Amino acid sequence: MDHPAFKTMGQQAGRRSWAEPWKIKMVEPIHVTSREEREQAVVEAGFNTFLLRSEDVYIDLLTDSGTSAMSDRQWAGIMLGDEAYAGSRNFYHLEEAVQAVYGYKHVVPTHQGRGAEHLISQALIKPGQFVPGNMYFTTTRLHQELAGGTFVDVIIDEAHAPANLHPFKGDVDLDKLETLFKEKGAENVSYVSLAGTVNMAGGQPVSMANVKALRALCDRYGVHVYLDATRMYENCFFIQQREEGYAEKSVAQILEEFCSYTDGAWMSAKKDNLVNIGGWLAVNDYDLFDQLRNMVVIYEGLHTYGGMAGRDMEALAIGIAEGVQDDQVRARVGQVLYLGDLLLDWDIPIVQPVGGHGIFLDAKGFYPHIPQDQFPAQTLAAELYLDSGVRGMERGIVSAGRDPQTGDHRYPALELTRLAIPRRVYTQAHMDVVAESIRAVYEAREQTRGLRMVYEPKYLRFFQARFERA
Repeated sequence: MDHPAFKTMGQQAGRRSWAEPWKIKMVEPIHVTSREEREQAVVEAGFNTFLLRSEDVYIDLLTDSGTSAMSDRQWAGIMLGDEAYAGSRNFYHLEEAVQAVYGYKHVVPTHQGRGAEHLISQALIKPGQFVPGNMYFTTTRLHQELAGGTFVDVIIDEAHAPANLHPFKGDVDLDKLETLFKEKGAENVSYVSLAGTVNMAGGQPVSMANVKALRALCDRYGVHVYLDATRMYENCFFIQQREEGYAEKSVAQILEEFCSYTDGAWMSAKKDNLVNIGGWLAVNDYDLFDQLRNMVVIYEGLHTYGGMAGRDMEALAIGIAEGVQDDQVRARVGQVLYLGDLLLDWDIPIVQPVGGHGIFLDAKGFYPHIPQDQFPAQTLAAELYLDSGVRGMERGIVSAGRDPQTGDHRYPALELTRLAIPRRVYTQAHMDVVAESIRAVYEAREQTRGLRMVYEPKYLRFFQARFERA
């Protein structure tokens, strides 16, 4: 491969194959279902891939959250779990790992990322305040709204254009943000909600130059910056590959610098930190930490376990150190790029540049004949499963939900079907199967019909909504 992700793998002198920086010790058999079995399964699931049974799935790209493979060292750490209710030694290992790798002073464990989102939202948002961010994420925005806040998108315009090749489509538009400060008053902005490798934009990164400028702007107006660090390892890899002055720095060095421009972070450890469950919230301000430490006792568990078992905290502490290693991040992103390059070679419409954690298919490009209120991205996820048993998920109008004031659908510019790649789970051969299935679905696109929603839950409807053919 000639992709710049592999320029440090000895390819300058010619094309060389590459391999993952691990070997397989254990395997889990997976079952290939028939087309007839998949047709029955998808109807029973209401054409919602979240409602499929995992045993009916061949290659599972629903999410990279909690689906990664743990290392032998992490499994060994599981056996060292200290299950004391208070003061577990594994918590202190976790605290030390977060402080060493991310650089924040105070750490609060949570059961997973949305537990941390809830705590930070309740602690910092006053009813009526605005929460600007570089594109919404579903659970984050909901917690902000439930706390009385109003999310305001201040991402650059390029992020809403799937084919735009801007290298840092996750950047904050500083002019939009400053306009918000001036029009609404900085005192009415709770904090800036900054996400690395923006999920809903297709896994697009934030540049170091942008976060530096964001810090300077927020300092002028007295506004704090809090980071969704869920996929920051991948964000830092893109800075290393794309931004001048960082090619010789490690992912770990870049991460430490990036986090230094923020006041704290929340983390779904089920992604970059390579565990199946867990999360944390880290801040520099002691008074805020004291408040969060008190709140976690109400909603999660004691401040030295926060909803996690001791064994899980130990695996998490080890995963933090393993996940930030350059070889690990390069191979992780490299597999995503491999799949993306196959699809681009076949002129299949996807979000570009290829993101860090998955491929985002442009459902509007697949199905221009399907109106957005007939859920093209949901349709595409169902069609892909029907073709091959590959499970992805919708990231479009269903995920965007309804406007809480009007009750109408939100119509995002991006109507995407996400294929999130678990870390250390699948081989390149699996990616070949996925690519060939996508091509088959694309070739049959003109015959595809949309869907209508027949059941809609109140919150986060993409998880449990049900559909039928329109």
